[in-house]
Amino acid sequence: MTSRRGPIKALVAVEHSIITTIWHMPSNDLPYHDLGGDYFPRRDPERAARRAVSRFNELGFRVTLDPMDAVSE
Repeated sequence: MTSRRGPIKALVAVEHSIITTIWHMPSNDLPYHDLGGDYFPRRDPERAARRAVSRFNELGFRVTLDPMDAVSE
């Protein structure tokens, strides 16, 4: 977010999300629940793949993605 909006606006956005979380926990009588480090890739895997490809392109690599076959369990 810092690269798009600037450091001050990014800081205010993070502060706002923390304050919102702090307000919701006691008002709804809920404990804190960490979503995990892989929350966003699980939520939108295609976006995560696009970001990874973009990052590799910025580093000077050409990337080709081949989807894996679905594993049946």
